[in-house]
Amino acid sequence: MKNRRKWILLGSALILLLLVGLSQFYAYIMKDQWNERDAAEDVARTRTGLTEVSKAQKSVWDENSVYWVLTGKNEAGTAMMVWVRFTVEGKVADGDNAVYGEELSKGTSEQQMRVIIAAQLPDIKIERLLPGVYNGEYAWQLFYEQGERYYYQFYRFSDGSPIGEGYSLPNR
Repeated sequence: MKNRRKWILLGSALILLLLVGLSQFYAYIMKDQWNERDAAEDVARTRTGLTEVSKAQKSVWDENSVYWVLTGKNEAGTAMMVWVRFTVEGKVADGDNAVYGEELSKGTSEQQMRVIIAAQLPDIKIERLLPGVYNGEYAWQLFYEQGERYYYQFYRFSDGSPIGEGYSLPNR
């Protein structure tokens, strides 16, 4: 009986040690992402007056289009989206266009985009819809499946209109 209790305690201690190790490994892996998100929030708060962040999404299209897009509210309680441009090294970019904030009422919200997309492309499965920047325009990036193929399509944030023809990815 004592031998059994010893093995149960030893097994429990090993499992606990494994769980602590896995959580530390996860924190180590995610540290850079969390630091970028925190830096984006700090810059958005100071430069655009964003006071509350409800959503933070990273958008990467190419090396010149690495953005954290924050959705939240300003001091007046107005819903906003803020784009914070980053370098490929994970630092906030310099320059006048490194941070851009816009009231959601002056653009297209995620819910409005989903309605527009459903009307234009009724037979698709949306894999991902996130805000970003495409060819210098603030946009929504749609990644979707239609039939057996995957596609990217971009829509202007300002009015929800499509930008270009989109991109078809090779078959699986």
